[in-house]
Amino acid sequence: MEPRSSSPGPEPDRGSSWGARLGLDLFKSLAEHKTVPRHQHTIWYYMGGMALFLFMVQVATGILLLLYYRPSSTEAYESVQFIMTKVSWGWLVRSLHSISANLLVLVLLVHLGSVYFLRAYRKPREFTWVSGIALFFLFLGFGFSGYLLPWNELAYFATAVGTDIPGAMPGMGEFVVRLLRGGPDVTGATLSRFYGLHVAILPALTTVVMGLHLYQVQLHGMSTPKRARIKGPPMPFVPHFLLRDLVGWFAILGLLITIIVLAPTAPKGALFPFDFLFDPKHLLELGNKADPFSSAAAGIKPEWYFLFMYQALKMIPATVLGLEGEMLGVLAFGVGGLVLVLVPFLDRGASGLPPHPLARAAGSAIIAVGLALAALGTFCMVEMGSTLGIVGGVIAGLWIVVSVVLDRRRRGAESLLFPSLGLLTVLFIVAMTIVGRLS
Repeated sequence: MEPRSSSPGPEPDRGSSWGARLGLDLFKSLAEHKTVPRHQHTIWYYMGGMALFLFMVQVATGILLLLYYRPSSTEAYESVQFIMTKVSWGWLVRSLHSISANLLVLVLLVHLGSVYFLRAYRKPREFTWVSGIALFFLFLGFGFSGYLLPWNELAYFATAVGTDIPGAMPGMGEFVVRLLRGGPDVTGATLSRFYGLHVAILPALTTVVMGLHLYQVQLHGMSTPKRARIKGPPMPFVPHFLLRDLVGWFAILGLLITIIVLAPTAPKGALFPFDFLFDPKHLLELGNKADPFSSAAAGIKPEWYFLFMYQALKMIPATVLGLEGEMLGVLAFGVGGLVLVLVPFLDRGASGLPPHPLARAAGSAIIAVGLALAALGTFCMVEMGSTLGIVGGVIAGLWIVVSVVLDRRRRGAESLLFPSLGLLTVLFIVAMTIVGRLS
């Protein structure tokens, strides 16, 4: 009897192509089977792809800037000046990085708004929404940390004002300020911390969260709004939707180049709304080097996407019912951010369940607080006049009442409260931004 051979048999053929060896066939299969619904709201699906493209522009230009940037208070300004004047095409790379960062936030806001109002966060896409909001907050962190890196006068004093705001938090305000600044004041230590945050910590977190977000989108597919008018069978992602996505990428790249080329000489209003929102000409100019011992220039303000918070905090009285006004403002914005994250779990009507009475009450309370701040701020602004604040408050109050009344009569239909809450929040943010720009 012959002994059995202990040698293993031939391995099964796992594919001879490089795609099979590297596991790329899995992605190919996913791409071939992925489809996109076609209806009157399909255009909003392109916002996510545009945001991804602008993020890639940020990564590519950021890596190129890292080759020459020096993160110290004595050399940062000079290194950026060297990039702008001596490095071949350095001015274009920095301009692309700066302008695309602002366009990225703008596209993200449009994307967030479209998902919210189409209620694409409803079951089973709750965590797609949560990961998307986390990405939005991370990109705001990119904007805030990157603003200081040129170490010019405007960035220095704007950062000093911005890092002062957490100091109003009860109990831990001073700790948070010292954690951000690396000390009691904005110094070279602050620059080092913001640099590390901007090029290491935030990119690592963004990579993880973006991977989770894209996985969720791939897992659950594109959401089709209720009552959408279907315009035909789903569109294959490859090549039909992808080619349309690429057209959008080229369009936004053309817009980027147009803004960069025209901004230095274009008259005010020629690039509206971009020259009103983030003033490209101001972004492309380096300005003077930061001097911690000089007094702050007049009109120092944060970036446009933080302007509504800055303006609202500025308009709140020093004390409200015996409590510090700025502290209440910071807490209100913190609660607002938490509510934004929890929208899919609060809006029961989006999943076909009747909205809970507490959701109506909470939504009305949040709107009332926002309206109170808006009315108070507008009342204090001589340029805008008190009448506008009063009229706006009355209209918004009536809007809430009508929404709640209609909710009770529209049995079996989706709640109107959350769309009303979202729209009033958008109007509040836009109003505060406009007032901040004009004041």
